[in-house]
This record gives sequence, structure tokens and C-alpha cells, in this order.
Amino acid sequence: MKTKITLTAGFKKVWSAALVALISLTLTNGSVNAQVKGVKNIVIVHGAFADGSGWKSIYNILSKRGYNVTVVQNPLSGLKNDVDATTRILDKQDGPTILVGHSWGGTVITEAGMHKNVVALVYVAAYQPDKGENTLKWAGSLPNAPEFGILPPDEKGFVYYGKDKFHAGFCADLSKEEADFLFASQGPIYGESFATPVSEAAWRTKPTYGIVATQDKSINPDVERNMYKRSNTKITEIKGSHVIFASQPIAVSNIIIAAAESK
Repeated sequence: MKTKITLTAGFKKVWSAALVALISLTLTNGSVNAQVKGVKNIVIVHGAFADGSGWKSIYNILSKRGYNVTVVQNPLSGLKNDVDATTRILDKQDGPTILVGHSWGGTVITEAGMHKNVVALVYVAAYQPDKGENTLKWAGSLPNAPEFGILPPDEKGFVYYGKDKFHAGFCADLSKEEADFLFASQGPIYGESFATPVSEAAWRTKPTYGIVATQDKSINPDVERNMYKRSNTKITEIKGSHVIFASQPIAVSNIIIAAAESK
């Protein structure tokens, strides 16, 4: 009889411990899942003179919140090629997706955003042309800042950002070390890309958010404001340089999350 009581007590002890562990695991998983409200997929399209590596901080923030984040490595070899690269990534998403574009990436998401998986767009210091418009129309609509350092196309038709103005013109609110890395990893863009009109404008039919980088020296902030106001975009102004996604990752992430949670 004593042995039976001992076994019963032991069983209760083991069961109690297992139950506590199960409850703890359930609560933990529940808290992680509760952080993702609405859309869980985020696809990011980088701009010219850059690559996807600059978005690491935002990737970390969003991933820790439970979002499925993919950064497109668009080739910068033409609008169609960049749209195709983005579309391939969108095809891989398992459902509704927020599409984010920076700078030239805004032109790309304007067209690629027609994809069936895209439910909202986020423009980060980005171009936002209408159907039939090209990037040059807006790039030249207002004067550039003195720090602006985009060079003319080289002998092969590719455009680079000059080293002498890169820090001040592209990423003034980052350290010299960070600026040097961004310069070293910059992706030159085929110049004719800027002259290619978009065939569709997804912002006309899908909810759209736009971030104005108020200290942008690569795109006049008033150009960003004018495009966003024209399209009835929900605008947020954030103090920062053209690479505001790198210098203000929390603020930019908050806008992306707001777009995801609104769906």
C-alpha cells in the first residue's frame, strides 16, 4: 500500500511539472503569435546605389516581432528586370504581403505592387510615379541639394554615386565607417532605368504609406511630399537622411508594422 501511495504521489508530481511546462510553452507561443496582427509577410525592395544589406536592422526588428521578411536583391539593370526580380519573391509568399520600396525601389514597387499577394505599399524616401510616368520626371522636378552626388552614366550606361559626396549626400546621419561600407557595397544602376515609364500604378488601388526623410539630400524632400500628396498616401515625416531605413530603423519599422496591422 505504501508503494502504491508513493507511485501515485510521484505520478502527480511529474504530471504537475509537465502541465506547468505545457502551459508555459502555450503562453510563450501565444505571446509571439499575438505580436503579428494582420499581414505577416514583408517584402523589401532596395534602391539604387545600394543593396539589401543596409536593411539588416529593420530585418532584425521585424523578424523578432514574428514577421516573415524577405529582402529582394534587385539587379538594378532595368525597370523590367527589377520588377521581375521582385515578382519572383512575391510569388514565393504564402499569402498577403506588405511591399516596401526605397528610393528607386519605389518605382519598382509601383509596378510590381500589382501582384495579387500585395495588399499595401510602403514608400521609404521613394519615387512614386503614376502609370506612364518615369523616375526622371520627378527627380528633376525640383532643384537638387548641393550635397547631391549622383554621377552621369559611364561609358557602359551605368550610374554611380560619387565618393566625394556619398557620405554627405546619401547617408549623412551614419558614421563614416557605416558610410564607407555602404559606398563599397553600392549597386550601380543602368541609367536608362530612370527614363523607363511604369506600366501600372499599384498605389491607385491599394492602401499606401509614405515616409518623407526630412534631411534627404539625394531626393528633395518636397519631391517626396508632392508625390505622396498627389496619390493620397498616408504620410509620415521622419528626421533623417536618404538612408533613413538605416539611421532610423525603429521609426521606419513602426510604419511598416502599422501597414501590416491595418489589414
